Amino acid sequence: MADPTLERWRLLLGEPGAACLGGQPLDPRAAARDAALDWLYGRDEDLRRRGVRRQGGSGPSSLTTFGWLDDIARLFPKETVERLQRDAVERYEIHDVVTDPDVLARIEPNPALLQAVLRTKHLMNPQVLRLARRIVERVVGQLMDRLATEVRSAFTGARARRAGRLRRARDFDVVRTVRANLGRYQPETGKLVIETPLFFSRTRRHLQPWQVILLVDQSGSMVESVIHSAVTAACLWGLPGVRTHLVAFDTDVVDLTSDVDDPVELLMKVQLGGGTDIARAAAYGAGLVEQPRRAIVVLISDFYEGGDPHRLVRVVRGLAEQGSKVLCLAALDEQADPAYDRELGQRLADAGAHVGAMTPGELASFVAEHVGR
Repeated sequence: MADPTLERWRLLLGEPGAACLGGQPLDPRAAARDAALDWLYGRDEDLRRRGVRRQGGSGPSSLTTFGWLDDIARLFPKETVERLQRDAVERYEIHDVVTDPDVLARIEPNPALLQAVLRTKHLMNPQVLRLARRIVERVVGQLMDRLATEVRSAFTGARARRAGRLRRARDFDVVRTVRANLGRYQPETGKLVIETPLFFSRTRRHLQPWQVILLVDQSGSMVESVIHSAVTAACLWGLPGVRTHLVAFDTDVVDLTSDVDDPVELLMKVQLGGGTDIARAAAYGAGLVEQPRRAIVVLISDFYEGGDPHRLVRVVRGLAEQGSKVLCLAALDEQADPAYDRELGQRLADAGAHVGAMTPGELASFVAEHVGR
């Protein structure tokens, strides 16, 4: 039996790594794994140039996409399957992973496939689009469940330092109770007799209306931020004291606010790709502001401006000077790992914006902090 570590190196290196096993053949399961890896990575020109030659699924045992997906689900752990699926749709643009109805009917939804659906849904016929929607619904539902918890936590009322009428264990005020009952301490038993337990009262902070205006760049590189913006907007929708707007833009501006309460429908309407006119979107967002000092304008983009950068800076400066909070986020996703035009980002920061990246939970906390004032 081959050493498992050496076998993994053989699978990693492909056929050139055969020396790892000293000429021994792969066992049947490992050979099936190797064939599945060959099917995907054998098409990589960069690997060929570096001498990592794979068969690319040639020969009589060549796999179809459908068969390959079945094989990797059987042969690899879930985390590896998701990575292989992600490489298939993002790195090698194997679109039939998300456009073949037979494949879609059996594939396990995950975030990488959601991104692939959003990028390729314009290629789908109505039947395939209905199946693809299953992926969108499942992954968006998972994201909603996670983020809704963070949003609720951010907006939970603080405990007031006064006695409350409701007696609940979680609101028991130990310090004040001990102080109020010190006269009932019994030295002979070493016990404090509690006659009057005291409790905190939980009060919901008084919330005055705030506008949260999300302006989202729908260029292809921003797909993760588009997804998380839709889910974040849905979680903020309907919260007391918050009115949420969601606007998508490329060279055009599309107000999607009417669909904010249904992030699945919203994402199915998003059209990824195209040029970018950030200044135009910022001007539209500025036009939505009703009470400047009670508005948070969140501009989500990589800031590679295809429009007029001078106009963009002027609009952002105007928003900041009138008292609106302006966030210019190069990423709104779970990694918050931005890639953006840093020169323009610096100019926006100089104009009064907060520039950086946030996770959806961090954005919810930012909104809650200002809304609760």
